[in-house]
Amino acid sequence: MIKKKIKKKDNVIDFPTKLSSLEKEIEAIIFAAAEPLDIETIQSKITTNTNIEKVLLKLQSEYSSRGINLVCISKRWSFRTSPNLSNLMIQEKTVEKKLSRAAIETLAIIVYHQPVTRAEIEEIRGVAFGTNTLEILMELNWVKPGGRKDVPGKPILYVTTDDFLSHFNLQKLSDLPTVDELGAAGLIDNTNIDNAIFGTGKFYREKQDDKKEDIYSNIDEMLSSTLDKDDNK
Repeated sequence: MIKKKIKKKDNVIDFPTKLSSLEKEIEAIIFAAAEPLDIETIQSKITTNTNIEKVLLKLQSEYSSRGINLVCISKRWSFRTSPNLSNLMIQEKTVEKKLSRAAIETLAIIVYHQPVTRAEIEEIRGVAFGTNTLEILMELNWVKPGGRKDVPGKPILYVTTDDFLSHFNLQKLSDLPTVDELGAAGLIDNTNIDNAIFGTGKFYREKQDDKKEDIYSNIDEMLSSTLDKDDNK
């Protein structure tokens, strides 16, 4: 029996077909376009008359197994992320928004007077609350309700949160700067400032009936001594 000799194929990798100069031009035009392009628009951007649709179909085939695909929607062509990789393109975007002056003043009052009621904040600022001022601070999780004040109506008391300390890189509330320190750092003009916004301890002293240690007492004493010095000047 005669054995038939089988010719083995060379183990050669099949590289993708090289693109012609014209195909590269069309590829570049679609890639650079801000929006999908129709065939007429693509034709107007190249100097050679050719079967654009045939070239597009070839490019579509070349990109079919890649991370980026060439797609045609409503007779317009564009490159899109492969559908099976779309989950990688999900991105969380943080939009920074500046706090209003009212929100900054309200936060400062709560920080230096806490626990403090809405009415007390308005008394210090001298104006009524704007729309959603407190709500914005609560959405940021810098301020939260801290019980109710033992007076008629039992209004809600507001205090700062651990997130507030974390955001401003504070270990504890007594690390907060004094008016003089803020002025020395050039952050405020303490020659023309309403010191009440930075705490007089007026409302804090109403809570001094018991002798329990309070983390806010250091702030109150620190601020009171600073303000007394300013008054004696």
